[in-house]
Amino acid sequence: MRQAGCPSAPLNRRDALSRAAVSVALLALSGCERRSAEAPFQSIDVSGAEWGRDFRLQDADGRTVQLADFRGRCVLLFFGFTRCPDVCPTALSRAAAVMQRLGAQATKLQVIFVTVDPERDTPAVLREYTRAFHPSFIGLYADLATTASTAKAFKVFYQKVPTGGSYTMDHTATSYVFDPTGRLRLAVRHEQDAASLAADVARLLEAGS
Repeated sequence: MRQAGCPSAPLNRRDALSRAAVSVALLALSGCERRSAEAPFQSIDVSGAEWGRDFRLQDADGRTVQLADFRGRCVLLFFGFTRCPDVCPTALSRAAAVMQRLGAQATKLQVIFVTVDPERDTPAVLREYTRAFHPSFIGLYADLATTASTAKAFKVFYQKVPTGGSYTMDHTATSYVFDPTGRLRLAVRHEQDAASLAADVARLLEAGS
């Protein structure tokens, strides 16, 4: 039986919402897609953004986690839910491929998956789900109110969509990358490949070394 999750049909709408949120942020920075001549990124450069500065969420062991816990490493952050059959597995599979491409530098990247469906994504479910992609990946959750405020702080859209006797979730498909100092630097399109994302992360790590 097919699991309830992000249906394939609304993907274009999610991508449009994702791009719209990023575009608003870029306009606020007085520019569209900003690329440095010295170190061009394949991802969207959102350096200097006034949003997405921090979070306080729980890991699968009930510990409070925030960005400061990962200083010295890049952070790749994605919002989704474990019953999603396409967008979330694709994003996390890409993240695992990025880890592989980084080689020895992989220890300097922390991948974090934040659930937008805490009613069903229990700590045990999150632990099993993230470890299926890579043993170092972390799943984070919060109560409904904190989930909503955190998603808003990162310009992430999500909503329940009824499916018969259950529901799925529409949500933004963008990932975010923070540099080793904890600053939001990149917004990653869903369609971006692992090779270019790994190159972007490597540039941030080199700049921070």
